[in-house]
Amino acid sequence: MVLLIDANVVIDYIMIRKPQYDDAIKLIDYCRKFKVKTYVAFHSVSIIWYILRKNFPPQERRPILLSITDLLTVTAAPHESVVDAINSEDFPDFEDCLQEKCALEVDADYIVTGNVKDFETSQVKAVTPAEMLEIIFNS
Repeated sequence: MVLLIDANVVIDYIMIRKPQYDDAIKLIDYCRKFKVKTYVAFHSVSIIWYILRKNFPPQERRPILLSITDLLTVTAAPHESVVDAINSEDFPDFEDCLQEKCALEVDADYIVTGNVKDFETSQVKAVTPAEMLEIIFNS
């Protein structure tokens, strides 16, 4: 199984945002323990950095992001996919379209996100962390 973890799930995990944190930590711990291939999109790293600035100074953000890159492999989409995303009218949010392109690049089975509705047109199925845990434990 291959997963692309959306920035919002990583932020829930780092910031201990309840109630989403409970499923985020269970999922990330499971993936680490059972060596599930998990990815985070390159552009999500900058989004996470930006969000964390409100609560953490740069000297604290760096180790946090490094620990995330120990858990999740950073991936990107090639130039052609980014151009395709720019031209796509399928996604109301360009950033979500980039998530899909990164998921396609690593042949992800799922995009794990807190905002499933934003991925209705995605070629890669989007699920919440709770739904992903249900898939894992019921298969």
